[in-house]
Amino acid sequence: MGAARRWTSAVLLVLVALLWSASAEAHAARARLLTIGGAIDPVAVRYVERELQRARVENADVVVIQLDTPGGLETSMRAMTQALLGSRVPVAVFVAPPGARAASAGTFIVLAADVAAMAPGTEIGAAHPVNVGGRDGVLETKAVNDAAALARALAQAHHRNADWAERAVRDSASLTAEEALRARVIDRIAIDVPDLLDKVDGFTVATTGTTLRTAGAVVEARPMLATERLLSVLANPNVAYLLFLLGLLGLSAELYHPGAIVPGLLGGISLVLALVAFGNLPISWAALLLIVGAIALFIAELHTGTGALAAGAIVALVTGSLLLYGPPGAGVSAWLIALMTLLSSLLFLVVIRAAMRARRLAVRTGVRALIGQPGVAVTELAPAGTVRVDSEVWTAEAVGDVIHIGERVEVVGAAGVTLRVSKPSEGTTPWQPRSSTSS
Repeated sequence: MGAARRWTSAVLLVLVALLWSASAEAHAARARLLTIGGAIDPVAVRYVERELQRARVENADVVVIQLDTPGGLETSMRAMTQALLGSRVPVAVFVAPPGARAASAGTFIVLAADVAAMAPGTEIGAAHPVNVGGRDGVLETKAVNDAAALARALAQAHHRNADWAERAVRDSASLTAEEALRARVIDRIAIDVPDLLDKVDGFTVATTGTTLRTAGAVVEARPMLATERLLSVLANPNVAYLLFLLGLLGLSAELYHPGAIVPGLLGGISLVLALVAFGNLPISWAALLLIVGAIALFIAELHTGTGALAAGAIVALVTGSLLLYGPPGAGVSAWLIALMTLLSSLLFLVVIRAAMRARRLAVRTGVRALIGQPGVAVTELAPAGTVRVDSEVWTAEAVGDVIHIGERVEVVGAAGVTLRVSKPSEGTTPWQPRSSTSS
């Protein structure tokens, strides 16, 4: 009986321990980890908005966005800051890993977070707008003032250094993680996400008064979907531009060399992917028409050869490329524009023009190419029979006298695939290829 009681007690203790462990795990804080490692674009905005909604529905305790960005589109930045400010789940933006940055648009996103944190060896700042009215000083001033006001508002809402936030916009000021912490631009420095969750345990969110309980939180990573990662690559302004031009060039090459298949197939795929990418970018349709017009001018140049249309095509292509996403110098890389302009010019003015000239040359193959060539009679031609010409046996018809087996002949014409031959005249010069107009 004593042994039975001991076994029963041991089993009960194990059950109690298991139930306690399960209960503790069920009540442990739950953190969702999102990762943004590139430009702030519409794809990144949709990713964050979707995961913030899921976190609310699934009652997550905190959402951590690990950020490393050189900046991004102003419209996307504003959409993301609005998503962070409107989130019902506390959001911590963590600039990490070491070596990462929250530049330009990334600065606003950090300022909009309930908890702003950075890893050692990271930086924040340089938020001066770059996609503003070109040489128009009035438009630039308005854009800078607007961005500075937004930075101040975000910093003040979270009790952070609003003066520095404004300098980051007006003077492109930047700070390291340690400097940002001392300047009250961020709230914490952490080595990694678990360290961050431990350090913000007990932190009170300025905008809602919510106190975080995140020590030992269970971290669940929520990466981008595969389709979002693909769209994020395609939505790179340089990639979208490159795909669009390659698509136009591929279809043009297929037009002038029907049956090649590969240029047309790759061109069609590239064009479709480019249009998908343009759907996620603020493009100028006028600039897009300039690029299409440039290709049309190149094609017209092939049929005129004046040179003026080619010059117009190059001007239209460069202008459209510069203006595709905004003012000159703000979108596509200048090196990529130069490379694609050169490639387009070479394709139309050298490659396709050479192919068109080759089409106009006299036919050098087939039965007509045998006219004037010597041969030998395989059978008697009286007048029909066969001859051997250029190591091949042909049906032939004698012109003039009967030609006997073994006698030498000369091809003087052709009717379909039947050669017309005659005896070579005395003193005939060695055979030379003749024009396809010979008969």
